[in-house]
Amino acid sequence: MKMVTTRSGRKSEAVDNGNDKREVHLVTGGGGYAGFWLGRRLASKGHRVLVVDVREPVWTLQENMEFRLCDLTFKDEVMSLFDGVDCVYHMASYGMSGREQLNRKRIEAVNVTGTNNVIEACLANNITRLVYTSTYNTIFGGQTIVNGDESLPYLPDFKQPDHYSLTKSIAERKVLSANGSSTIDGMILRTCALRLAAVYGPGEQRHIPRIVDTIERGLFCIIYETSTLQDFLHVDNLAQAHELAGLGLTQDKNYIAAGQAYFVSDDAPINTFTFFQPLIEGLGYPMPSIYIPLSVIYFIAFLTEWLHYVISCVYNFQPLLTRTEVYKTGVTHTFSIEKAKKHLGYKPTIQNDISLVVQHYINTGHKKDTKKSNQSTVMYYITNLIIAGAIAMLIMSFLPVAK
Repeated sequence: MKMVTTRSGRKSEAVDNGNDKREVHLVTGGGGYAGFWLGRRLASKGHRVLVVDVREPVWTLQENMEFRLCDLTFKDEVMSLFDGVDCVYHMASYGMSGREQLNRKRIEAVNVTGTNNVIEACLANNITRLVYTSTYNTIFGGQTIVNGDESLPYLPDFKQPDHYSLTKSIAERKVLSANGSSTIDGMILRTCALRLAAVYGPGEQRHIPRIVDTIERGLFCIIYETSTLQDFLHVDNLAQAHELAGLGLTQDKNYIAAGQAYFVSDDAPINTFTFFQPLIEGLGYPMPSIYIPLSVIYFIAFLTEWLHYVISCVYNFQPLLTRTEVYKTGVTHTFSIEKAKKHLGYKPTIQNDISLVVQHYINTGHKKDTKKSNQSTVMYYITNLIIAGAIAMLIMSFLPVAK
């Protein structure tokens, strides 16, 4: 090892493998699935990685990784943690799905206030690179989009279907507006944003566990809009894109990513039900058999959200679907990754492959018990009939009454 001076003016160790330099990289939301996966990738390249979160990772920290407890909504905590950091990957967010999506106060605090604190901490600590993890939702709000690109305008705030999407859009604009800002010692902060498709991979803890739980309870029996297409993003591709974005903010890459937003996916649009079919059938369950129009599913999600609002103070249940999730799974919205390929050299290495996800759930005991298969099949169809009857009665209650 030898000491070198990084572009931020700090001393750091250079590893003896070409031109790589040992830097300090900080990942907010590093206790979560995607953040930890990125942190592990960066650490494997010889960088010192600080994974920052309000909860400890459930996975074992690798060599060169350190965990720091921090709530981004508390400015003083953020300021102290960012000292000595070369590059920040701001992945922390709140309210992406499920009942979290209905907690507007916490969503605002983490996604907007937290992002403001991250930007200010970068400027106060002479950090020159900030990569923001954004979402398709900055552009998509339920309208059909086919192979969209970064020239599309932001979805107007008043059209955002949920508070998570609204606050992520606000935060992305704040981060990109901070590009070119001067730090406390006159250095230049350069920023970019990655707009991610739906993330998956073995061990993912947010979306897929809800799907598996729904399957196991016999409630995954409704199918809708099987002809629409959506994008997905394997966690390996996610980590690759973030690493390349951080490099794209350096002088070596002529700061090509500075001030830019990029769509990132597996580059293989697929219908959501088709995507999850290997998981459903791999665990020994039948594909959904009751077809319901998208408009009806959306209305049911609306009623579920309203019910949650009324009784959440007594019973904070997990909604099967929110309105935003209905749009995400039932409306075609696909985006081009050509800009990320051209600017960053991004190239997906995995496309719509959930075989390791299936194996993960089989290994952790989620394979359907064949000894109870007959009983489960009977219960499955009984459940289907009950749900179908309930939906029919709900629809009929809104029909005009003959006089």
